[in-house]
Amino acid sequence: MVDIKTNLLQLRKEIPENVELVVVTKTRTNEEIMVAYNAGERVFGENKVQELIAKQPHLPDDIQWHMIGHLQTNKVKYIAGWVSMIEAVDRMKLLRYINKEAKKHDRVIPCLLQFHIAEEETKFGLSIEEAQEILSSDEFQKMEHVKICGVMGMATFTDDMEKVSREFRHLSNIFGQIKRQFFADDKEFREISMGMSNDYKVALNEGTTILRIGSTIFGPRQNT
Repeated sequence: MVDIKTNLLQLRKEIPENVELVVVTKTRTNEEIMVAYNAGERVFGENKVQELIAKQPHLPDDIQWHMIGHLQTNKVKYIAGWVSMIEAVDRMKLLRYINKEAKKHDRVIPCLLQFHIAEEETKFGLSIEEAQEILSSDEFQKMEHVKICGVMGMATFTDDMEKVSREFRHLSNIFGQIKRQFFADDKEFREISMGMSNDYKVALNEGTTILRIGSTIFGPRQNT
């Protein structure tokens, strides 16, 4: 039997106060989520819109939901009214849809730009050149309902922590370059979301500000 509360308490001892923990709830039950909630957690993350919109109405209103998985444009409308952050913006078309749907709710949705930092081909994400093209565009400059708050990335899933460290360092360098070029005076551009259950300790060493952790808290995921 997994002791979610004890796992969270142990994890919290390892995470500095200035680093945000996103409790990843993919495949987890509402009962499991409430154990984490009752232990004091308020920021939760989901990979799939379908799962997110099934859970959100049945859980406390003060939960801040992060959409952390690949997001299809036609699904943005289902979460635009209440999602706290969209972490995986990996193309201009998606940003366009987020801006459009956020406007309908008179909201500004915080977003992170997802970068491809892993050597695996399966990971989504922008190159630095693609991000520069988006951020330099007149279309982006006119968007009033999205707020770019930082960057996000996923390292290669491997036991080679030196490789993971290099990839996280690369994301930190991208953050610095984008910050200097486009957000030098913007205090809200400050987030580097990197690090999951298998590599969060490396991410902490490389300057993460947001960790996305599930199985360390809830135990091994049940595939569905």
